[in-house]
Amino acid sequence: MIPPIASRFVAGESPAEALDHVHRVNQRDVNAIVNLLGEHYESRPPVRSDAAEYRSLAEDIATSNLAASLSVKPSQLGLDLGVDVFREELDDVVATAADHDVFVWIDMEDHTTTDPTLEAFEELATEYEHGVGVCVQANLKRTRDDVERLADVPGKIRFVKGAYDEPADVAYKDTDRVNREYERLLEYAFSEFDGGIAVGSHDPAMIERAIELHDEYGTDFEIQMLMGVREDAQYDLAEEYEVWQYAPYGDRWKSYFYRRAMERKENLRFALRAVLGR
Repeated sequence: MIPPIASRFVAGESPAEALDHVHRVNQRDVNAIVNLLGEHYESRPPVRSDAAEYRSLAEDIATSNLAASLSVKPSQLGLDLGVDVFREELDDVVATAADHDVFVWIDMEDHTTTDPTLEAFEELATEYEHGVGVCVQANLKRTRDDVERLADVPGKIRFVKGAYDEPADVAYKDTDRVNREYERLLEYAFSEFDGGIAVGSHDPAMIERAIELHDEYGTDFEIQMLMGVREDAQYDLAEEYEVWQYAPYGDRWKSYFYRRAMERKENLRFALRAVLGR
């Protein structure tokens, strides 16, 4: 059982608990991106198990009539075991999700996974038009070229700043530079894309900039934030814009909760207050 201290950031351990959370946020006009926690598997059985759970989730989302999509990690679906394993499992998940009209996001991991991840997205987005999305990271020096290449692909692009500690030869290390790159990517996407832009950020300045660009170009977009982070802002924004909440679940919640608690001061203060009973 997940303790209250962690349940702010994790939607439960079971699929049923995760879908109950989706129902609750749907009632506040927030959509959900459901992610089963797991990554970097070294053998095939857990890959098969997680892929099967995603396929089952797609059916459950459809039959429950929930406003939800799926989000999968390449290493969770076997990329560490080989591109062929990853593509076999990902293709099956996307095909099943498409049968149930459920959207699938492909998360981006460290820079060594970028090429196989983008190649899989391009192929699947072409086969399942508007049924697949991928994440790109503003801190990577290659991302502007990638985004220009993806501009005409019939899928969605989630723009994030990047959370991995990448080497300086492939990534910008200065926070101000990453912020500038993120804003430039948004400006390019809103001016050149027909839609399919997901602003994955909790930064009020970036969200405000996206809204300004939407007003200027009329390009469709959505805002994506993590469960447990600025949730009041999520509900406020959902009164006017399309908002999606990234809602992870599963029995591997401890490491995920630790990352969430440590990465932002307000998250850490929340965790300490819960421990101290204040």
